[in-house]
Formats: sequence, C-alpha cells, structure tokens
Amino acid sequence: MEFKDYYKTLGVSKNATAEEIKKGYRKLARKHHPDVSKDPEAEKNFKEIGEAYEVLKDPEKRKLYDQYGSDWETGKQREEYQKQYQSGGYGSNFGFEGSFDTSREYSDFFETLFGSARQKGGFHRQQFQQRGEDIDASIKIPIMDAFHGGTRRINFTIQSVANDGRVTTIPKNLNVTIPKGIRSGQKIRLAGQGSPGYNGGENGDLFIKIEYEKDPVYSVEGADIYVNLPVAPWEAALGATITMPSPGGNIKLKLPADSFQGKKLRLKGKGIPAKPPGDLYVVINILLPPANNEKAKKVYEQMKDLNFNPRINFGG
Repeated sequence: MEFKDYYKTLGVSKNATAEEIKKGYRKLARKHHPDVSKDPEAEKNFKEIGEAYEVLKDPEKRKLYDQYGSDWETGKQREEYQKQYQSGGYGSNFGFEGSFDTSREYSDFFETLFGSARQKGGFHRQQFQQRGEDIDASIKIPIMDAFHGGTRRINFTIQSVANDGRVTTIPKNLNVTIPKGIRSGQKIRLAGQGSPGYNGGENGDLFIKIEYEKDPVYSVEGADIYVNLPVAPWEAALGATITMPSPGGNIKLKLPADSFQGKKLRLKGKGIPAKPPGDLYVVINILLPPANNEKAKKVYEQMKDLNFNPRINFGG
C-alpha cells in the first residue's frame, strides 16, 4: 500500500495540535475546492485533503495512523495475526498429517480478512463523504436569563458545498433555549445545525458559547454574584433589616451592627443556580448624607462631640 503522509497533505507537523490541524484543513480546502480552483487536479486534491483530515482530527484514528501509517485501519489486526501465527495459533496442520503451503494460507487469510476492507476503501475514495464542519458562535445574555432560563433568536449564515462542487451561502434562523443555571463561558451544543456534510456526509454541530452582558448592579465570578449595597451610616452602626433586590427576586437582609465599609455578607446558594449553585456576596457601601441644610449640619456638629478620630491608626 502506498504510504500517504496525511501531515504533509495538510501542511502541518506531526506534533500539530488539533486546532492547527483544523486550520490547515480549512485553508487547503478553500484553496483546492473544485468550485474555486482551476487546477485540473483540484477535485483529487480536495478529496485527499478531506481524507487526511478525517483521520487526523479523530484522536483514536490519528493514534493508529501514527503507529501503522496508511494501513492504520488493518495494521493492528495484521499485527495481532502475525503474533498468533508466529506462536502457532495459525498455520499449523490442526492434527492433519503431512504439510501444506503455509505462506499461501497466510496470503489467503489476509485476502479473506482484508480484501473487503480494501474494496470498501476504494469505493470510499471514489464516493468520498465528509462530515460538515462544526461552527463556533457566541451570544451575550442578561444575568436574569441564567436565573430563570430564556430563549434567544440567532441569525447567521453557513456555507454549503453541493455534490457538483458549487458553494452556496445559506441563511439560518434558530431559537436557542437558554437553560436555567448556565454559566458564562459554557457552551450549548445544537447537533446537526453546523455546516452541511459533503456528498451525503452528516451535518456538523453548532456550539454556542454563552457570555453575560455587563450589568449595572451585579458582577459575576464563576457562579458567585457580587453586589454593592448602599447603606446609611446609622444602618451600618446600629444594624437594620433591609429589603434588597437580587437576580432571583427581593430578599430581606439582616445587617449586623457595627458593619464597616467594604464588609462582605455571604448569602449561601443565592448566586447563579448552577450545580452546585453559587453564592450572593453583599458588599457594604456606606453613604454619608450631604450637609446641605441646617438640620443636617446640626447633626454633624453634634457628632463632633463623639471624639471620633478616623486617623488614629493612619500612617502606623
């Protein structure tokens, strides 16, 4: 069997990553597509590129190819047979007297075992089928969708290659269901919604990466949510029960006495309802009332009598 260097075909090294293999394939597939290239060998080159990619993109197939070369589909079986043959598992007379041509038996055995595979391989090369490319996309959703779920309509276009080699652009519109509890960075897989397959091959998949829209109130770290809660000085000093909004709905927060600026209160399980759910961290932000009237000024004057020195530990 003629050795086919699939790495050379795709223009990548033997240590190439899966992403480098994918990029190499896409670049060459566009260059040698029969509908684009005027090279009389374009169709042949296009099929060879597709054949190489089908093997190298699959970790298991690539491992066998690295070990057995172009004969990767049957090499492992042949090696196992050779071991058994050498150990007497095949080629003995099985109790018969006399002898026979074991080399012929060896040849006939492979013809029986692998002949159909070679025929199938030849047919496969003539009727080359290729799975469609997977498509990666991303959408931004409000944090509320992560709490309650939702639906987003997306519009995009994909390229389709007909059996005669023509490339067409197909518009697609899909309603994507946003599952409750999804986190930023996670992906939704829509099977069969990627690029169409070539020559009867199955469609690729669509992978949609979820990102959160920037929110004016909440920030997110993983599944945890942070919110700065404005409080009055007396609420922080004396303690209070405050009704505050959260992405999951209004909650009542018990603010302990002597709460200081920047103090964090953790509400377990009130973050993104993932598995496991995140937490809600409330960060205390003490706001001072302005001294813009006589009553407010009088209150601040009275506070001078507290002998409070905010710089007692300032500078060590």
